[in-house]
Amino acid sequence: MQAILHGADIQDRDGGLLLMGTLFGLFPFLLKLYADSGYQGAKFQQGLRRICQQINVEIVKRSDVGKFVVLPKRWIVERTIAWLNRCRRLAKDWECLNRNGLAFLCWASVRRMVRRLCQNTI
Repeated sequence: MQAILHGADIQDRDGGLLLMGTLFGLFPFLLKLYADSGYQGAKFQQGLRRICQQINVEIVKRSDVGKFVVLPKRWIVERTIAWLNRCRRLAKDWECLNRNGLAFLCWASVRRMVRRLCQNTI
């Protein structure tokens, strides 16, 4: 797992490039990236090509229909965010320092993984 917390003055796509730079160094075999519509555009695509050329970006857009529609691959991100928001400390932006927020994000992820590993499977 990799995460980067940055200030609100940095665009999501610029933060995404920072994240992909660290991820590609750790996992050079990544081939597919699912992103929402905030990451579409030539600027993100060109920056990503400079970092890692073989990765394929697929933009998963929200449904414009008024009712709930399950979209392929988008539910993975939404489900993960919902799991992390179950931790009370992450449900609100109370942290004054980015390193504290990152620490609690890592702690929540470890907690989720340990619970998943320790489930009784009979």
